[in-house]
Amino acid sequence: MPPSIIAVILAAGKGTRMKSALTKVLHPVFFRPMIHHVMDAVRGTGIEQCAVIIGHQRAEVAQALTAYQPTLVVQEEQLGTGHAVLCAEEACIDHDAVLILCGDTPLLGAATLQKMISAHHSLQADLTLMTTRVDNPFGYGRILKDERGNVQAIVEEKDATSEQRQIQEINAGVYLVQRDFLFSALRQVGTDNAQKEVYLTDIVAQAQQQKRRIHTFTHEQAIDVLGVNSRIELAQAQAILQQRRNQALMLAGVTLESPETIAVSADCTIGPDSHLQGNVRLYDGTVLGSGCLIESGCVLKRCHLGSRVIVGANSVLDNCRLDDNSCVEPLTLYNV
Repeated sequence: MPPSIIAVILAAGKGTRMKSALTKVLHPVFFRPMIHHVMDAVRGTGIEQCAVIIGHQRAEVAQALTAYQPTLVVQEEQLGTGHAVLCAEEACIDHDAVLILCGDTPLLGAATLQKMISAHHSLQADLTLMTTRVDNPFGYGRILKDERGNVQAIVEEKDATSEQRQIQEINAGVYLVQRDFLFSALRQVGTDNAQKEVYLTDIVAQAQQQKRRIHTFTHEQAIDVLGVNSRIELAQAQAILQQRRNQALMLAGVTLESPETIAVSADCTIGPDSHLQGNVRLYDGTVLGSGCLIESGCVLKRCHLGSRVIVGANSVLDNCRLDDNSCVEPLTLYNV
């Protein structure tokens, strides 16, 4: 029987750099709250149990997660990432290992997580740490290694020496840890750092001291694993998810003019040989048959179109059903 894994998603923080009254993990990215993308990545690995650490705007976050039915764990005071995970100890009691990740990483995919999990099992590691490399590592925890390449610890930006700040391999904030080691280590972690918090990263030094098996899983595409911390990074994540979706549509036989201006949510279906002109937006389960033409500037929500339908420019359709070979005049407004 394969080892049992529970995912723990950190979603208690406010995200002050967003400069928003809305807690960070609820900011929409490509039609959905960014934490939904993280939940889907976890689901895609086959992990069935998930605990979400909530704190700031806990009621709103809980409401947004209703469809996923996770175990909700309240962190009453934000005393650091290590403290947040400690709050979830009871939720993890029946599992062999804990996959820890952040709720602000909408670009992290299930395939990446699955590769990390497979490596952890095959190497029989006690702790697998995801890392990546960036040209400008400012603000990130640096990976400290010995001369043989063995991980010794993670040092946070505010606690790093000037030499350590030159290191470009950084902590991606994703961990897979054997449960028995994880919680015993966290109880030994202190707050002797610039933030006076319980750092989750300190379990790496604990593992090294205890001669535990540590594996670094390096993901080369840094953009996939780094969190969203500002409106600029939010826009970047939106653009990447949009690009991924549009590439999949084009590979499936859909023509997109100016794809950088077209947004089609993941729950929409478009038949082959359909053609979308620029500045088109389709969402909320819209379905297009084959050979449809959606002219520029159209917005379709909850629509079901047959095949060879033409929708004229700048039309806005909501909950509209159109038979095969229908034609909608430009500037049509339809809302049921």
